[in-house]
Amino acid sequence: MRPHPLALGGLVVAACAGPAVYPVSSPHPLLAKPLPQIRHCQTLDGRPLEAQAWSGHPVLVKFFASYCQPCKDTLPATERVHEAHPEVAFLGIDEDESPEAASALAQRYGLTFPVVHDDGNVLSGRFRVDTMPMTFVADSAGVVRWVGGAGQTEEDLRQAVAAAR
Repeated sequence: MRPHPLALGGLVVAACAGPAVYPVSSPHPLLAKPLPQIRHCQTLDGRPLEAQAWSGHPVLVKFFASYCQPCKDTLPATERVHEAHPEVAFLGIDEDESPEAASALAQRYGLTFPVVHDDGNVLSGRFRVDTMPMTFVADSAGVVRWVGGAGQTEEDLRQAVAAAR
């Protein structure tokens, strides 16, 4: 039996990688539009959020809250994807009523990416968040390419982040 022409030492080499493919997105008015601006925010650890440092980098923005069970189910996956992709800017936006509740949730799940408390729901309004969790992935040009809703999986997150790179 002859080896497959693309098999090298047991490894299969892709002949044409082609463009990365995003998973199926939840419908959202921000798809294919610029990521909304995030200004004048402070992270839960008291540092100013430097969103302008994201310029030229893919960005993942995740909205969540402690009262949302699907949010709690997706936070560990988001943290694992963050750890695997340090070249991608991650931001968590907590919709709980207090910064203390936001901090407790971030600590409970060991989140290492910056998290801000959305006091007054300013950011959720700007992003038109109508369900949670909601995750936005923008490419390095700052254009929203994927929106994940309550049914998002870890594989969806991984695929969206990989496609945005």
